[in-house]
Amino acid sequence: MKDKFLTYIQSLQNQITSKLEEVDGVAKFREDIWERPEGGGGRTRVIENGNVFEKGGVNISAVHGKLPETMQKMFNVGEADFFACGLSLVIHPKSPMVPTVHANWRYFEMYDDSGNVINSWFGGGQDLTPYYLFEEDGKHFHQTCKTACDKHNPEFYPKYKKQCDAYFWNAHRNEARGLGGLFFDYCKETDEMSMEDWYNFVTEVGNSFLEAYVPIVEKRKELAYTEAQKTWQEIRRGRYVEFNLVHDKGTLFGLKTNGRIESILMSLPPHVQWVYDHHPEKGSEEEKLLKVLEKPIDWV
Repeated sequence: MKDKFLTYIQSLQNQITSKLEEVDGVAKFREDIWERPEGGGGRTRVIENGNVFEKGGVNISAVHGKLPETMQKMFNVGEADFFACGLSLVIHPKSPMVPTVHANWRYFEMYDDSGNVINSWFGGGQDLTPYYLFEEDGKHFHQTCKTACDKHNPEFYPKYKKQCDAYFWNAHRNEARGLGGLFFDYCKETDEMSMEDWYNFVTEVGNSFLEAYVPIVEKRKELAYTEAQKTWQEIRRGRYVEFNLVHDKGTLFGLKTNGRIESILMSLPPHVQWVYDHHPEKGSEEEKLLKVLEKPIDWV
């Protein structure tokens, strides 16, 4: 399974970076191949200063070795060997009219002393973070997510949408990070779902990503915007950074497992503002966005 999934994410990385280069029209992804001293490594691809994308990363990694102590405590196990691989991406567009997007699909295995797999699971998801609210974009993104889920189980979309709303919640700000999408973790073998079934589901969601995001980019990338709207985007990006550094499990996992720091922090946007006690004007488009972030919304 680990070889199969690693092959899949290598192919998916190629598909996604090729399509995003085509959409941008100017910038190309820069590739870094890196190795982790304790075992494994990855292929980081970053795009910067493009026509459409100010900064973005589409990264894959496959790491293995001894489970670090911090992770032993998290999983409530003793010493064990592990393998983890995944694709993680964050795209920050230049225009405040185009939303930021994040997605991640991953697989994890743990082994006993003899090298037998004693635990394995899939995780992942995708979510949308706009700076200005276009309701049809939220509906399109969520409908694409629901269509992918429904092919496997009609209960998946409402369940993983709810988990996404709960996960991407900036508790210290009491607001959502964005419009949500899907979030699933610890997808293990059950009587109803084999690991092969989970593989088919996770890859279905992975394959739906470009369909969920690219039409929104194409629709919004030529819209005019003002300097004030760009400032608003940078203020909202500050909330994105706060979530990633304070709450995000993936970032914390990378930092605790001696991951490659440049790859872990590639999710951070290049231009961000923190303005003291900032509040948008009443009745403005900016306030309209904040109202939507107060509580989860059913987009489909």
